[in-house]
Parts: sequence; structure tokens; C-alpha cells
Amino acid sequence: MAQPTHATTEVAHAPGSGFPPFNSDTFPSQLLWFAICFIALYVIVARVALPRMAAILADRRAKIDADFAEAARMKGDADAAVEAHEKARADAHAHAHALAVAAHEKAAAESEAHRKSVEEDLQQRFVEAEKKIVASKAAAMAKVRDIAIEATGAIVARLIGRSPPDGAVTAAVDETLKR
Repeated sequence: MAQPTHATTEVAHAPGSGFPPFNSDTFPSQLLWFAICFIALYVIVARVALPRMAAILADRRAKIDADFAEAARMKGDADAAVEAHEKARADAHAHAHALAVAAHEKAAAESEAHRKSVEEDLQQRFVEAEKKIVASKAAAMAKVRDIAIEATGAIVARLIGRSPPDGAVTAAVDETLKR
């Protein structure tokens, strides 16, 4: 078998041979290029990428805040409609009660037969007023339901970027209103 020569042994340990990053003769130039590349990458990221990402995040935050503000405004409108309806109902109830009291005082002064006919008339008016109140309350609640469905659909569409199925929004609002 042949013996390895001294020359081949020296070539294996000569400078410049082996894996370059582990070669101690090239450490200073490697560190210099590492620093240059790191600084260049840092400048590119700090001056270009980060401002773009910050602008995108700010736009998204503004859009979300605007959506929440719109939802709050719509909720305020719905609450105002319900409050106005309740006030109208209370006024109608007070008016109907005032009519009943006035008619009752008038009927007490008149004969018993006339009093009975007036009471029947007032009772019929009261029932009709209550029917109107119930109908107007149902109409207002239907509008509140429609507003809630529309607002919920718009909010979900803006948050997830696509419109949800109409049936799903309607079912979710109906389930919430049942509670």
C-alpha cells in the first residue's frame, strides 16, 4: 500500500482550503460584508417595509373604527326609534286614560242608560287604541329587526371581507331577539 506523501498532507492544511466560513484568514472580510449587508437590509426594512406595514395597519384600524362608529350610530338610531315608540305609546295610553276619565265623569252626570252607551263607546275606542298601539309597536319592532339584520350583515361583511348568507344573518338576529 502506498504511503501518503508529505506534500498531500500539507495541501490539506494549507490556508484557503476547507469550508470558507471557518477559515480564520477570511473572518475580517466576512464580518465586514456581514455588517454591510445587515445595515443595508436594516435601512431597507426601516425606510420601506415598516412604513408600508404601518400605513396598512393604520388604514385597517381606521376602517374598523369607522365600522364600529357606524354600528354605534345605527344602534343609537334604533334605540331612539324604540324610545320614541315607547313615548308615543305612553302618550296614547295617557290620552286614552284621560278620555276614559272625562267620559266617565260625563257619564256619571247623565242618566244610567246614557252612561252605559258612552262606556261601551269608550271601551271600543280603548280597544282600538290598544290595537293601534300594538300594531305600531309591532311595526317599530319589525323595523328594528330589519335594521339589526342590515347592520349585522354590513358589519360582518366589513369584518370578514365578504357578505354572509342572508339566512344566517336573519337567523342570528332572530335568535338574539328571542333572548
